[in-house]
Amino acid sequence: MKRREFITLGVGAAALAPFAARAQQVPVIGFLGGTSLDTDRLRAFRQGLKESGYVEGENVAIEFRWAENQLDRLPALASDLVRKRVSVIVATGGTVPAIAAKAATATIPIIFAIGEDPIKLGLVTSLARPDGNLTGINFFIGELAAKRIELLRELIPSMKRVAVLVNQANPARAEMNVREAEAAGRAIGLQIHVFNASTPTEINVAFATLAREPSDALFVSPDPFFTVRRVQLANMAARLVLPTSFATRDFVEAGGLMSYGTDLNDATRQTGVYVGRLLKGARPGDLPVVQSTKFELVLNHQTARMLGIAVPQTLLASADEVIE
Repeated sequence: MKRREFITLGVGAAALAPFAARAQQVPVIGFLGGTSLDTDRLRAFRQGLKESGYVEGENVAIEFRWAENQLDRLPALASDLVRKRVSVIVATGGTVPAIAAKAATATIPIIFAIGEDPIKLGLVTSLARPDGNLTGINFFIGELAAKRIELLRELIPSMKRVAVLVNQANPARAEMNVREAEAAGRAIGLQIHVFNASTPTEINVAFATLAREPSDALFVSPDPFFTVRRVQLANMAARLVLPTSFATRDFVEAGGLMSYGTDLNDATRQTGVYVGRLLKGARPGDLPVVQSTKFELVLNHQTARMLGIAVPQTLLASADEVIE
C-alpha cells in the first residue's frame, strides 16, 4: 500500500471512530408485541419516549418483535430480544407477552402494559414497590364490564338478552371477561349468552349464530385479537343491525356503536415515559406500577342513526367524544 493511501485510510478511520463509539452507546429497546403493528399505539409510545428525552433514530433504537396473534411464538421472540442484549423490554398486546418476557430474563428491565391485575398474574408482588425486574402500566378493562353493560341498558332500555363475545385462545382473560359480564348482567336481570371466537372464521360463525338466534345487544370483551379485527366486527354488527359495546375507541372509529374504557393511547404514552426513566438509570423496583385513571366514553352517532337508535341526550352529554 502506498504511504499516501495509508495516511488517508488512517485519517478516515480516526474520523469515523467517534461516530462508531457513539453508535455503540445508543441504548436499544426490545418491543415485544402480542398482536401486529398498531400505528396509533406506536405513535403514543414514541411520544412518551420523547417526553423523557429519547427519539428513535437519534439517541435510542428499537427492535420490534410482533407475534401477529400467534401467542405460542412469544417465548421465542422474547428469548431473541434477550440474546440481542437489549437495554429494556416493552411487553404489550395482552398478558402473554409480559409473562413470556418475565420467563426469558430475570435481569433485563421489563415494562408491561396490561389490563389484568399484575399481582394475580405473578408479574410483581407489590404495585407500590415491584420487586425483580418488572414494572409497568395497569389499565383497567375487564373490571369495567358493569359500567359498559349499564351504558348499554341506558342506550337500549328494553334490552333483555345480551351476547358476549370472548376469545378462548386467551383463556385467563376470557374467563375473567365472562365472569364480569355475567355478574353485571345478573345484577340488572339480563340473560347473558357467551360466544367464542379465536379466528376470523370463528367470528363469522358467531355472527351467523347471532343471525339465527338474535340478541338485543352484543358485548365484545376486551382482547387484543378483537382489536386487530375491529373493522370486521364493526361491519358484521352493522349488517345484523346489532347494537354493540366495545372496550376501546378504536372500534368506534372503525364504525362501531359505543365504547367505554381506558384511554389506551395515554396508557401507551405512559409506557414510553417509564422506558425513558429506566434508560436514565432508574430501577424497575423503584417505579410503582401505574394504574390508569383516564377513562372515556365514545359514541358513533352516525352508526346509532343507521341502527335506528335515538341516543338519549344524557348519554350524548356525558360522552367524551361523539363521532358524527
